[in-house]
Amino acid sequence: MPETKVLINLSNRHVHVSKEDLEILFGKGHQLTKTKDLMQPGQFACAETVTIKGPKGVLENLRILGPERKETQCEILASDQFKLGMPGCPVRESGQLDGSAGFEIIGPAGSIKKARGLIIAVRHIHFSPADAERFGVKDKEMVSLKAGDQRGAIFLNVVCRVNPSYVLECHLDFDEGNAVGIGNGSMGEIIKA
Repeated sequence: MPETKVLINLSNRHVHVSKEDLEILFGKGHQLTKTKDLMQPGQFACAETVTIKGPKGVLENLRILGPERKETQCEILASDQFKLGMPGCPVRESGQLDGSAGFEIIGPAGSIKKARGLIIAVRHIHFSPADAERFGVKDKEMVSLKAGDQRGAIFLNVVCRVNPSYVLECHLDFDEGNAVGIGNGSMGEIIKA
């Protein structure tokens, strides 16, 4: 029988920046300041924060996650789109920015209007190839995830992401975690179609 239990960690709104945008936001030559490593190898939280501005409001103190990316993107919670005045913000995998929303990003040294890059991150599970084999899943396969106890629910459309650099971890966002009464370190159960 394939394994089914997976660790869940909750992802808050955050920003990934390109080197060019980092220098506009924080000044020429600025380097990201690592504050803690994240579970996925090479990924880390930074001391730097920015403000995201939409047509009707702002989200302040959004943490930058490193390392730098090829293209700047901002991942928000579904509930944030109403505060920003941007209903209909697309749900996308990180890095899949075609058709994503534009936004303004403000740092201490400058601001940038981006034509794209604002997304609500799709719920997903990271697998190494060995983990994927143990769980009987393939890259980009969609599964369901049972999470929570008293307020538990089954989340549909959870993307399996398989890569040799990944360690086994499910990412739901804070809206999803709060809805089912779970926090970081909870366990979920993968349900295959």
